[in-house]
Amino acid sequence: MNGKRLGLAVAGLAGGLAAGDRLLRDAAGELEPALDAPERTYHWRGLDIAYAELGDPADPTLVCLHGINAAGSSGEFRHVADALAESRHVVAPDLPGFGRSDRPPLRYSAALYEDFVADFLARYDAPAVLASSLSGAYVARAADDRRVSLDSLALVCPTTVGGPDPPKAWLRELLRAPVVGAACFDALVSKPSIRYFNADHAYADPDAVDPAWTDYQWRTTHQPNARYAVASFVAGYCNSDIDLEAALRDLDIPITVLWGRDATLPPLSTGRDLAEAADARLVVFDRAKLLPHVEHPDAFVAEVREAIGSGA
Repeated sequence: MNGKRLGLAVAGLAGGLAAGDRLLRDAAGELEPALDAPERTYHWRGLDIAYAELGDPADPTLVCLHGINAAGSSGEFRHVADALAESRHVVAPDLPGFGRSDRPPLRYSAALYEDFVADFLARYDAPAVLASSLSGAYVARAADDRRVSLDSLALVCPTTVGGPDPPKAWLRELLRAPVVGAACFDALVSKPSIRYFNADHAYADPDAVDPAWTDYQWRTTHQPNARYAVASFVAGYCNSDIDLEAALRDLDIPITVLWGRDATLPPLSTGRDLAEAADARLVVFDRAKLLPHVEHPDAFVAEVREAIGSGA
């Protein structure tokens, strides 16, 4: 094949990949709020951050922070938000780069999310916080730096690591690249890939997950600019360098760690070590992995109510 034909072939392939990506985004359509609740907007560093607000604003505030993953959103709390709002003013944002929040093509990082979490929590007077996965580390950083004052803290499978350590610059830049990066990302967040993640890491019983939710996960990953935050996450740039055990041990507030017995990333043994080192209460849910609040919502709500108490 001569150079001209090779160039035409490459151009044709690139055009096909770009067209395929556009078709997927068109099929995903505009994303509706993940929670059935009034949606507010928090303006932060030029970004519009969407958040759901439930319950009576006169009640003590509980901020719910979803974990970071390819399909992350406040919808992680879809089975527990209404019940928690019976006695709390519940606030659940979509983190920058996810859900219905703005998704500019930034090089997202743990520092960015730590700053966002600190600034968002500072809007409320000593809130209780329910945080999942990496968001638990971001809250711990904000509290450890004395940037926020918290009433209590409930952490679901908290971790400091969500990607390779040290981070892989080549992987982040590959997923950010025009055309090829979009194609790689589309493969990463295909419906089979999402179902695999749900079965392998998220749920002990993936068959119990509503297919409509899997469809929502797929649609949120195919919104414009969805790949940029995920590129940083899968490449390790959202990992936190905080000593989570030490940071939690230094907090003079009630801390509860909630874990699925069948979780593997991270495993329950990590939760036991963390709870012991931080002198925190550990709650273990049988037949659950990383999302006990989805698999056992009633029991989860009861444990969170005990964890956060009656509030101020």
